[in-house]
Amino acid sequence: MPVKVIIPTPLRQYAEKKESLEVQAKTVAEALNAITALYTDLRKHLYNDEGKLRSFVNIYVGDEDIRFLQKQETPLKENDVISIVPSIAGGTDHSLCARQTMYCICS
Repeated sequence: MPVKVIIPTPLRQYAEKKESLEVQAKTVAEALNAITALYTDLRKHLYNDEGKLRSFVNIYVGDEDIRFLQKQETPLKENDVISIVPSIAGGTDHSLCARQTMYCICS
């Protein structure tokens, strides 16, 4: 079934600058696997070396955080919208930004 995956602005450079992608998937894991198969450079920004979703990458189906659903095994319905939301850090301690988040917007 078709679902839409919203690509956040910082990751669009790894997906031909596309704002969203439509893929066929029954679960969140299938949708993420589909987009990372199409755009392999996305994988390293979403998953760690062990193949687990990075802790600073938040995934939503509609308005629901998948951590409070069935995580990556959350089932999808036709035309569901998945949003990838990377955490963003601020402040002046750049070492924390490098360790804990993918992107740093320092003040």
